[in-house]
Amino acid sequence: MSLLHSSFYRFTPLADPAAFAGWLRQAAQGLGGVVLVAEEGLSAAVAGPADTLAGFESALQQQPGFAGLHFKHNACERLPFSRLKVSVKREIVAFGIPGVRGRDATDTHVSPQRWRELLAEPGTVVLDNRNSFEFRLGRFRGAIDPGVAHFRDFPAYVEAHRDEWQGKTVAMYCTGGIRCEKTAAWMQAQGLKVAQLDGGILNFLETFPDAAQDWQGECYVFDKRIAIDAQARETGTTAEAVFTDPADAWRLARARRLDPAAED
Repeated sequence: MSLLHSSFYRFTPLADPAAFAGWLRQAAQGLGGVVLVAEEGLSAAVAGPADTLAGFESALQQQPGFAGLHFKHNACERLPFSRLKVSVKREIVAFGIPGVRGRDATDTHVSPQRWRELLAEPGTVVLDNRNSFEFRLGRFRGAIDPGVAHFRDFPAYVEAHRDEWQGKTVAMYCTGGIRCEKTAAWMQAQGLKVAQLDGGILNFLETFPDAAQDWQGECYVFDKRIAIDAQARETGTTAEAVFTDPADAWRLARARRLDPAAED
């Protein structure tokens, strides 16, 4: 049986998030994953048999506001999720600054091909828009670690470096692209020139068979696999190897809950 993981998001107004969450639970039967629904849109990572996944994706694209939705795929040797969890939240990604919406940035998305060019251009500031534990595991060459433990701490780092980045291109990335959506909108409002990797690391790895030229190490994924390499293959890295800081004990506990069998 061919297994696929699919990661996707869309900022689009949802009048009744609870009703849409109910539809998703029915439409995604046979899949596992984590799905977040809010008035601002949808964020999800789901996995299962390739044909079941294809049927779900087709049905989702037929829903209002979700036509042309971009799904980032990678093959799995085992099911990354034990169950399907669909939750209704206030935001699909919490940035910590009121009024910032993910769809407000303009002309900031760059393709994986353009991203590769930016990495080679002098003066580009390559900014990792993830937590430090993710950066330590893997990063794009030349990337800066903002040294944050939570996404909501990111704005303070940007504000501290805003003046020195004026006139430069701040090339920013995250795992699947969603964290960059809100950050890019806010950074543009601060007068910075922003380029965000469309689809994030996962899209880059899917696009380039030789992604290891630019991607160093592993990419943390929020499921049983824990980490994948530059060819999007599960690496065998354990949660215990990732979360060594006592302050990350809660992250370790969360990772263990994703894979109860690992504790047997």
